[in-house]
Amino acid sequence: MWLLCLDFGLSSAFAVAQSETENAAQQYQQAMQSWANVLSTYVDEKGRINFYGIKENPKELRSVVDAIEIYGPDSHPEDFKDADVLMAYHINTYNALAMQGVIDRDIPKGFTSTIKRASFFLLRKVTIAGKKTNLYHYENKVIRPLDEPRSHFALNCMVKDCPRLPQKPFTAENLDAELDVAAKEFFSKPVHFNIDHDKKRINVSSILKFYTEDFVESGKKKDLPNYINQYLSEKLPEDYKVSYIKYDWRINQQP
Repeated sequence: MWLLCLDFGLSSAFAVAQSETENAAQQYQQAMQSWANVLSTYVDEKGRINFYGIKENPKELRSVVDAIEIYGPDSHPEDFKDADVLMAYHINTYNALAMQGVIDRDIPKGFTSTIKRASFFLLRKVTIAGKKTNLYHYENKVIRPLDEPRSHFALNCMVKDCPRLPQKPFTAENLDAELDVAAKEFFSKPVHFNIDHDKKRINVSSILKFYTEDFVESGKKKDLPNYINQYLSEKLPEDYKVSYIKYDWRINQQP
């Protein structure tokens, strides 16, 4: 009799666990619809965000953060065996958590000092699939090891010199094309990339300074043109030196 009871108990526990797993996945899928609504409603074509509008209507973004807290590769690894599914999840998660972070910090003017950046990226805790972390460790210990340099043109910490935040989520189905578009767009904007022919200098975003080794194996800025060339219609002059553009850490709030 006790064996039957044990078997029934195990079956019941399995059924409950399976139900919770399915519910978490469903909640996340619904949350992605909310994330799409947030992006289409509060982000303009230039990627600027209406943070005050989100603050007044926080429900949809909050639902995204709530779903992320219980669902992800650590809690449901069976759902993330595909590399594009995994990367799309990470990009959307990082961007949503950064956006929520700005709201939680009562929409600061920016992260214009080392202390402010440390407070936002390192000291502020976030929960992803049941595990607490922060945006700094999430990017550097989880996302970067996946070896997709184009992710740096998709991850957005909500400041002015970040890549443009799209008005729709990144998707696993079209991720390769979406990341290529993001990279080409990034290098098409003078704020991220420009050439000073008089000084024979290539000016590039400090994003390529922060993560040089992700773009070129040598980890040296002199080799960055080799990476950049693949997104340009004409190759860069070989005798030009690379210089970094000072990063604008002010919040990318709509006027």
